[in-house]
Amino acid sequence: MSGVERVTVTLPDDLVRDIDRREKNRSKFVAEAVRNELDRRRRADLRRSLQNPHSESAALAGQGLEEWARGLPVEDAEALVDGAAGKPAQGIPGEGWVEGGE
Repeated sequence: MSGVERVTVTLPDDLVRDIDRREKNRSKFVAEAVRNELDRRRRADLRRSLQNPHSESAALAGQGLEEWARGLPVEDAEALVDGAAGKPAQGIPGEGWVEGGE
């Protein structure tokens, strides 16, 4: 487990009261909330990246959806990938994503 660092965070008093009603350990609650928000933002960044892939991602494009999805954590794969939806596509250098595939 990683180390722990003390930080000072200022929150509105009504928010602190709501936290105290639900959790005895404020630090634990705030750490969990921050971790969840960071995870949510990483997934949002990934979605944006998938919608607008970087030109250097051509190697990943040839990997295939199923192989790529197997490498994701289960919760991300379920939230991001619906194998039954969409149309086959492939990334072509210089052209981007085009419909069709192998």
